[in-house]
Amino acid sequence: QVHLVESGGGSVQAGGSLRLSCAASESIASLNYMAWYRGTPENQRALVAHITDSGGTYYTDSVKGRFTISRDNAKNTLVLQMNSLKPEDTAVYSCNAYKNGRPYWGQGTQVTVSS
Repeated sequence: QVHLVESGGGSVQAGGSLRLSCAASESIASLNYMAWYRGTPENQRALVAHITDSGGTYYTDSVKGRFTISRDNAKNTLVLQMNSLKPEDTAVYSCNAYKNGRPYWGQGTQVTVSS
């Protein structure tokens, strides 16, 4: 089992920044896929960004140039730096990781961006 705990959410005005962290219960060096998702009005999870164990990254179009995903293997932490936030970025952000083909999720952290 991999336990994931997110932190760093909060309320910010449009144009502001937040830094989300996801602390893992074990070494993330062996997790070849980690990602951030966010909730949608349809009560689903939408992929925001992912990063592989080799450092390859992907971003959904709406956050390119504003968000940066990174992983700190020494601290077993996944990070999402969010800049130039917009009201449409408001959502619950969840950390995701795969191990042995099984997905693991954190409990989520709320991000609210006001105009």
